[in-house]
Amino acid sequence: MSDTIIDNAPATDARTHGVALSDAAAAKVASLLEQEGRDDLRLRLAVQPGGCSGLIYQLYFDERLLDGDATAEFGSGVEVVVDKMSVPYLDGATIDFEDTIQKQGFTIDNPNAQGSCACGDSFH
Repeated sequence: MSDTIIDNAPATDARTHGVALSDAAAAKVASLLEQEGRDDLRLRLAVQPGGCSGLIYQLYFDERLLDGDATAEFGSGVEVVVDKMSVPYLDGATIDFEDTIQKQGFTIDNPNAQGSCACGDSFH
């Protein structure tokens, strides 16, 4: 994958995460941000308790940058933020975007997930 991680935080607070964003996902996020007409939003990926397998992904736009957040920038200014508690669960994960007849939406390929439920919405 040709994505490069760039950390824009001050050197003393520098903290990056191991989440990658595919070119297709970065383009879709940039398009959605342009539609929102805001330049202060980041794509936040988090893991929270829930679902039938124990953990669920949360993927949403957020204007906040919380203490301990890890950040990485992709492509044309698309920033992905992961909270400090989620970083270990998401290290090595890749966010992609699919746009086919069968499926449209963001997907998360996470090598840390040992299994998932039948509906694919949660993992452990």
